[in-house]
Amino acid sequence: MLKTPSGGAGHGIAATDGRLMSIGAVLNVLRDEFPDITISKIRFLESEGLVEPQRTPSGYRKFSVQDVERLGHVLRMQRDHYLPLKVIREHLDAMERGEAAALPSVCRQRDGETVLEAVEAPPVARIGRAELLAAAEIDERELAEWESYGLIAPLPEGVYDAEAVTVAALVAELGRFGIEPRHLRVMKAAADREAGLVDQVVAPLKRHRNPQTRAHAEARAKELAGLTVKLHSALVQTALGLRLP
Repeated sequence: MLKTPSGGAGHGIAATDGRLMSIGAVLNVLRDEFPDITISKIRFLESEGLVEPQRTPSGYRKFSVQDVERLGHVLRMQRDHYLPLKVIREHLDAMERGEAAALPSVCRQRDGETVLEAVEAPPVARIGRAELLAAAEIDERELAEWESYGLIAPLPEGVYDAEAVTVAALVAELGRFGIEPRHLRVMKAAADREAGLVDQVVAPLKRHRNPQTRAHAEARAKELAGLTVKLHSALVQTALGLRLP
């Protein structure tokens, strides 16, 4: 198993003999865990500064094992934590400086069996109010209105989690189509009901005394959350008579 930048175990990325890999070889390695990965996606992540492969004199990209591990972390954080690329980049840079903490083990399926693996995952990112306003390009009046409708809520210490940036950006984008924050209360209510359903399913596991079972509850909650998001999207598109991609 390879080592992550902060010393944890890798995730399904096999070690090579140390030679640099072409972008096609990287694609084949990552596809085991990320079936939807494409060369365009890898190039995009490079353009965003998430990975910096070497270049041959002819301009071809050559990736090291560490580059592939870093790409795996980026894709995993997007898939499992829905983090913006800026937050992911900052977290990985912190990992390389030895400043990021590792989360406990979580359950994964391997060869039909549930096993525990050490997972290097980002700590829950926090941003201040001023940072949220700047990132979402909104003003105090807009944020206060969105908070009044429950679309965004500060944490007890007065800061926000990183996902608030995504929510704010989406609310602002919908506003450009004439959909006002008050119209989005129904979406917030639906999201709360879906979250309650997921929590109801995993609650017995979360209360279990066995730490492995509690870790499995987190993995199960993420899986169920992903499925509910996909179902919600499919139902909305079906209701509108749109062809699913």
